[in-house]
Amino acid sequence: MCGRFSAQLPPELLRQLFLTRNPLVNAAPSWNVAPTDPAMVVRHHKPSAERRLDVLRWGLVPHFTKDLKAARRPINARAEGIATSAMFRGALAQRRCLVPMAAFYEWNSVAGGKQPYAIARADGVPLALGGVWEGWRDPAGEVLRSFAIITTAANGDMAWLHERMPLIIEQADWPLWLGETEGDHAALMRPAALGVVRHWPVSRLVNSVRNNGPELLDEVADPGPQTPRDAAVDINPA
Repeated sequence: MCGRFSAQLPPELLRQLFLTRNPLVNAAPSWNVAPTDPAMVVRHHKPSAERRLDVLRWGLVPHFTKDLKAARRPINARAEGIATSAMFRGALAQRRCLVPMAAFYEWNSVAGGKQPYAIARADGVPLALGGVWEGWRDPAGEVLRSFAIITTAANGDMAWLHERMPLIIEQADWPLWLGETEGDHAALMRPAALGVVRHWPVSRLVNSVRNNGPELLDEVADPGPQTPRDAAVDINPA
């Protein structure tokens, strides 16, 4: 987790919220972003000391990758081991980012299969998930920029649904996380406070990446008791 999310937010809205300075990106709205898909990411551009909103691929390709076809491309990175992981530690130290989204999806075991739920901020503002990014250059000189989302242990609002949750960075901590100010970014890698997120059941249409529209976020009738999710059904777990 997280293995799918909704990123239909207009680039203009994100530019205003995150105070990015580069020209607006051309990004189509998506209510069902899946691994390997492009998504908007906020980064700190050190040469200009400005924030940028760019489109990167979901699934991290480290700069030292030799064979792109054989690359693992993880979509998530566990906060507990990221600082010592050869795949992630360089990006954590130098290339942290924010991944804006309206909501992410998670699945729960219920009678008759897996029930998807959407999870969003309770206050209605977009989520800003903590991530890391990389740039990989192919032999022809083309650069592939990609990212992964960091996960933590679930808080009390999420534990019934999954043992993990994505790292949520609060607005006051954006400068520290992006590397614009000095401080202990590792202290930010903790579960969200209680009450930050809310969740609601949504249609199983989201199970297929072929379905992509605003109806995916519509609330449906809750199918039954909320039981702990089987971690074995993770979509590319990390």
